[in-house]
Amino acid sequence: MEFQEGMMKLVVHKPIKTTWAFEKETEKQRSTETATPRRKWKIFNKYLSTPPSKPVNAKPKQPPKEFICTISGSLMADPVIVSSGHTFEQACVRACKVLGFTPTLPDSSTPDFSSIIPNLALKSTILNWCKNSSVDPPKPVDSNTAEKLVRTLMAADAQKWGNQNENGAQQTEISEKKVIQGVREKPSVNSNHPSHCDSSSDDSFGTTASIRSLQLATQPSCYSSPSSSEIETLAPNCTEEEEILAKLRSPQVFEIEESVIFLRQITRTREDSRGHLCTPRLLSALRSLIISRYSSIQVNSVAALVNLSLENANKVRIVRSGIVPPLVDVLKGGFAEAQEHASGALFSLALDDNNKTAIGVLGALQPLIHMLRSQSERTRHDSALALYHLSLVQSNRSKLVKLGSVPILLGMLRSGHMTGRLLLILCNLAWCMDGRAAMLDAGGVDCLVGLLDGGELKSESAWASCVDTLYGLSHGGLRFKGLAKAARAEEVLMKVENVGCKRAWEKAKRVLEMIKKREEEEEEVDWVDLLGMESQTQC
Repeated sequence: MEFQEGMMKLVVHKPIKTTWAFEKETEKQRSTETATPRRKWKIFNKYLSTPPSKPVNAKPKQPPKEFICTISGSLMADPVIVSSGHTFEQACVRACKVLGFTPTLPDSSTPDFSSIIPNLALKSTILNWCKNSSVDPPKPVDSNTAEKLVRTLMAADAQKWGNQNENGAQQTEISEKKVIQGVREKPSVNSNHPSHCDSSSDDSFGTTASIRSLQLATQPSCYSSPSSSEIETLAPNCTEEEEILAKLRSPQVFEIEESVIFLRQITRTREDSRGHLCTPRLLSALRSLIISRYSSIQVNSVAALVNLSLENANKVRIVRSGIVPPLVDVLKGGFAEAQEHASGALFSLALDDNNKTAIGVLGALQPLIHMLRSQSERTRHDSALALYHLSLVQSNRSKLVKLGSVPILLGMLRSGHMTGRLLLILCNLAWCMDGRAAMLDAGGVDCLVGLLDGGELKSESAWASCVDTLYGLSHGGLRFKGLAKAARAEEVLMKVENVGCKRAWEKAKRVLEMIKKREEEEEEVDWVDLLGMESQTQC
């Protein structure tokens, strides 16, 4: 029994042991066969999971939109702030000013390139961003590249306007055909307008449709009212403005020249055009053309601006559009005929009291003083009248004195040039404390008395202005009295009565009263006692 049990164990355990050994050997072989691919996969996976120091296919970081110049489309190396508050690459701004182009920004606004201020804070921020983002700092754009970019924008802008005009014309033709077909099929469409008979309905519709066609070709939004009378009133205005703007923005110089000449003509002959053409868009276009290097464009642009400024409602609007700085640039270095119109424009704008201080702050006083010696008589006279109206403001009077205008004006007055207009300016300065002191220092009393005594004043207004100026200087105290005595002012003023100018005689009597009053004050003072008291005080 024991032998049988032993044999049974041997028989049972042997196959189990053999099977286990076979399976173990099989698994060992499988592990041996797949060892190399697994090891390779682990190495490859480890290589992928380890980030490289400089990824080959990594995308560069996109800069913020505030760092991108709208004109060049790249990072700004030399950002500048313009008058309208926008920031651009400096070379692009200069190219726009040279080419007379004002781009339309994505928000439909137009920048003002009249003044440029470096944006150092943004430049430093851009450089820090490039350093932190491992991006090379931007390089400044050269002038040739900037001009090419601007010319490309000008061509794209002109093509855009052309496409809009073509699309508007096509849509108008389709709408006209549909409406005409509907009118023919249903003649009762005019039943709501009993004043129009059936025989004239086609003619009246044709006229309205033609006006609407002209309007939709440039600005479809203008046709917003169903009234034919409103269409007839608004359509020509909108069409003129759009046609002029399209040519002013053209890259072709001859088209710009034709547009400014046309604008000058219609604003001179048609007074109603001055109101509806004085829009922000048109003023923005003119602002860049005023400093054009082409004489015809510059001259006609400034002349058109003069015509627009003749409308009283336009004066403040023009100054607030940033036109004054370009006009000042024309006075400093523009063409002679353009300077003539620029002085007239400043004279016209200075008639509005709300513009006087702004024009003085924007730097127009110094160029206007220089234009008093221009070879053009019209430029001299308009500059003098502009200075007269600007000197009605106290702040401008102080600026004129600091600019040294008093000796210049008195020198021109002695030479006999523009006596009447110069006396108007000096009269305003005489009522300013700084101006009064400057005139007394420069020999103003002797000059004015000499004009009255020499009979060089031809008109009554010139006599009155001269005496008015002396009356303003008479408030200078004892110093004026001494200068007046030296110039024999009392004798000369007594002769004013024979001139026949009532206003001049009244002012002359006041000046004589002021001189007499000063004499009485001197008599009341005991100079001996006063000097004795001073000597005792010094001891």
